[in-house]
Amino acid sequence: MFSFNMFEPHVGRVFQNRFSTQYRCYSVSMLAGPNDRSDVEKGGKIIMPPSALDQLSRLNITYPMLFKLTNKNSDRMTHCGVLEFVADEGICYLPHWMMQNLLLEEGGLVQVESVNLMVATYSKFQPQSPDFLDITNPKAVLENALRNFACLTTGDVIAINYNEKIYELRVMETKPDKAVSIIECDMNVDFDAPLGYKEPERHMQHPEEPTEEETDPSNYEMDIGFRAFTGSGNRLDGKKKGIEPSPAPLDPSDIKRGIPNYDFKMGRITFIRNSRQQPRKTETDDTISNFIAFSGEGQSLRKKDRKP
Repeated sequence: MFSFNMFEPHVGRVFQNRFSTQYRCYSVSMLAGPNDRSDVEKGGKIIMPPSALDQLSRLNITYPMLFKLTNKNSDRMTHCGVLEFVADEGICYLPHWMMQNLLLEEGGLVQVESVNLMVATYSKFQPQSPDFLDITNPKAVLENALRNFACLTTGDVIAINYNEKIYELRVMETKPDKAVSIIECDMNVDFDAPLGYKEPERHMQHPEEPTEEETDPSNYEMDIGFRAFTGSGNRLDGKKKGIEPSPAPLDPSDIKRGIPNYDFKMGRITFIRNSRQQPRKTETDDTISNFIAFSGEGQSLRKKDRKP
């Protein structure tokens, strides 16, 4: 007869390699000590008691140490890393935003279990306030803030501190799993529209219909062309006397008006060229046209009557 006791050692090793215990949780502001531990609020890591380190060192767990936090009263869970093992026995200290996600109050019970998470490849965040758009380079700010985090969980609302202001971001999506590790990973980051953000309305400018006065040809401006010396001048002594423009009177013949083409047909292009009248030929023009080069008579400086 075979005994089933032969499987007991193997089952025992499975439970021994998993860390699972309950702690009373408090916010970091309740941590006793002379040093300010506000750095814990800026990340996603918790502070555990030294006995947890003693138990974890005896187990064959993988590093880095990642934990799953569960509030059994509200069925809320999240994931985190560990920063230090300096808490009092039976107590762990959590960032305030993590306690809000778990719906925990000061002194509430939280279940802490060791887990192994896949490395993140993609994550999508939604800012919880339109003020996040005021940041010049949000991806660089988020990359710097995530250095204090060990993992991300879909549905969590994380808090980052930038320029003495706290911004909350909801984790909308993570790949390849709903809970991923972001330690030493190459992760693509995307942003969703902030909560409560409204795009500015674009007012379409409709072209105004021309009035009857604008369509009246008699009201069209006449093209008078360039007129010299019509501007005003400036004097060196600052006086304004004699600097007003005095343009020459405009001759009605100088005004050029367009002549409509009454023979215009749709689909046909007509090029109109102005034909100029040929000037009448005169006698001087005939002499100029009959000009022959080097056909004149020359003059000599030496007189013919003078004897040599």
